[in-house]
Amino acid sequence: MAQSLTSHRPMLAVGLKLAALVLFTSMSALVKALSEDFPPGELVFFRSLFAIPVIIAWLLWRGELAQGFVVKKPMGHFWRGVLGTSAMGLTFTGLSLLPLPEVTAIGYATPIFTLILAALILGERIRMIRIGAVALGLLGVLIMVWPRLGTTQMEMAATIGALCVLAATLARAFVQIHIRQLVKVDHPAAIVFYFSMTATLLSALTAFWGWTMPTLNQALIMIIMGLIGGVAQILVTSSYRFGQASMLAPYDYTTMLFAIFIGYIWFDELPTLAILLGATLVIAGNVVVIWREHQLGLERGKARSLTDHKA
Repeated sequence: MAQSLTSHRPMLAVGLKLAALVLFTSMSALVKALSEDFPPGELVFFRSLFAIPVIIAWLLWRGELAQGFVVKKPMGHFWRGVLGTSAMGLTFTGLSLLPLPEVTAIGYATPIFTLILAALILGERIRMIRIGAVALGLLGVLIMVWPRLGTTQMEMAATIGALCVLAATLARAFVQIHIRQLVKVDHPAAIVFYFSMTATLLSALTAFWGWTMPTLNQALIMIIMGLIGGVAQILVTSSYRFGQASMLAPYDYTTMLFAIFIGYIWFDELPTLAILLGATLVIAGNVVVIWREHQLGLERGKARSLTDHKA
């Protein structure tokens, strides 16, 4: 029997979200360290494969394993897998070429791109406040990426890295739009499970382009990377069972602090002024969007309340 949903335990929700973000940042650091010896496709494979046992155990505990296997739109899950796997592979490529804080900062553009795609694909209306937030966010992205756009051989690696992370951010925005459609017909457990399965199978195909045989220690680290990713995915999903998305969204930006700390301690990296300025503008744009969504939610709630009262 599935456990009941607890709708409002904010301290627990924040704790789960922060724990997930620490784990995701730590996983990114492991990916960056391993990327010196292994191609992105191989790392995506281990990240996805060893998240599956964690996800299955979680679904069993939740009593949702049956829902995790049943889908009404199998091709929808396939395309969600293609988009998500591409985003992961592009991010892992970026991690091999750029500092950890820089990859983290550029990734903050996902909500901005999601808002743009929601207007273009779903026909959602964007008014002046959110248009201004989008413009602010895009300016921040430009400030972060512009210094990386070079043509010399030394600059090309960083250029490729920045473009890969930017493409990954756009792919994740498409994933967000796609999931909005999938959840209308399929259980969230199925979306989580089949993404991990699809990502594992798709990344396995990259073996034809050459993988590196890991040592025992390297294999253990890659297994730990996958387990961390699976646990983090569950923690962030669970956090939304106990707190509203609008309340939890601002905590995403604590990953910059985690990335700066881990990047400095592990890789001797510090963010540039352009990254800090650009990230600040992107975060500001996202916060405006979150605030506006909260205001619209309150207005819709009042409208429903008045309608129910009149009825």
